[in-house]
Amino acid sequence: MTSDSSNILVVDDTPDNLRLLSAMLSEQGYKVRKALNGKTALNTIHQVPPDLILLDINMPSMNGYEVCRKLKEDIKTKDIPVIFISALDDVLDKVKAFDVGGVDYITKPFQAEEVIARIENQLTIQRQKKQLQQEIKDREKTEQTLRIYLHAVSHDLRNPVLGFSMILKNFLKQKKESIEISRNVLEQMSKSCDRQLNLINSLVESQQFEMGGINLNLKPLNLGKLSQQLAIEWQPILKENKAILSLEIPQNLPLVQGDSDRLWRVLENLMANALKHNAPGIQLTLKADIIKQEKEDLTPKKIRCTLEDNGVGIDPQLAANLFERYHRGEGAKNTLGLGLGLYLCRKIIEAHGGEIGVVTEPGQGAKFWFSLPIWEQ
Repeated sequence: MTSDSSNILVVDDTPDNLRLLSAMLSEQGYKVRKALNGKTALNTIHQVPPDLILLDINMPSMNGYEVCRKLKEDIKTKDIPVIFISALDDVLDKVKAFDVGGVDYITKPFQAEEVIARIENQLTIQRQKKQLQQEIKDREKTEQTLRIYLHAVSHDLRNPVLGFSMILKNFLKQKKESIEISRNVLEQMSKSCDRQLNLINSLVESQQFEMGGINLNLKPLNLGKLSQQLAIEWQPILKENKAILSLEIPQNLPLVQGDSDRLWRVLENLMANALKHNAPGIQLTLKADIIKQEKEDLTPKKIRCTLEDNGVGIDPQLAANLFERYHRGEGAKNTLGLGLGLYLCRKIIEAHGGEIGVVTEPGQGAKFWFSLPIWEQ
């Protein structure tokens, strides 16, 4: 008895042959289905694909060669192994069987031991192929996760380090042996270090982007205060790019359910890419307001956060795919194709239960937005 419970379809227009093969295979522990002609066989194969097919050649209306040819032309059935069983023992018949896609050929009258051995051989090959395909998929998934991790390290860590570096360089420009640093500047530098450490800790968990979810530390979050802190830390970078950031967030805006470190990354990504893909002197406006609901809409209220710029804008066709993995636009100043940055932003916002998008036209600037649930006590 085989330990395998593979599903085998036997196709033969002779009922006695069907009964014999069915009984023989069932005794070995296989699940057996039967078909008396080619048309019936094709119908049952498409309904429930078997693991292997034993196929007679000489059948009325549609012979075994035609059945096999149709199976190999269909992407859903082309990989099912077909073993021909036939009274035809001419070499040309066997060659034709292999030409149409058969994997083996058994001549009638057959021996039970031979049939079982050939079936097991082909099922073993199929199992090995499936195992190899799964290993390839697992490796590709691991490589994708690694690429996302490396991108996050190079892309997201660059922003806080760049701001920190600019502050230090401004002090070094002073031609003094000793330099006085105000407490506010030290606090700003300390917060920048803390943020870098938090980011490094979150990057250790970056495989979660691809493995079914992101761990969030959700707390009541004031978007106004978060935006003010961001504006302070980004002041050196904004100054370097001759850019202006305006904050238009109402003081009485409700708190959101948010992970401050993750949302900081989203805002940093959006701001960094606005500066990167536009000429110096760009004006940025960060807004937030409550999304209006229809009367019959019982879903929790959300806040929409928007980062607008007066830059070159984006081609709508390119904008449609900006948040997909590895999407990149062409050119440096006329597009915002970001590879992985916006994809990571999308994953973070979706983990919060929100949505993210962009409204833009060439020459009319870009308006990136995302929604977040309001904190409910």
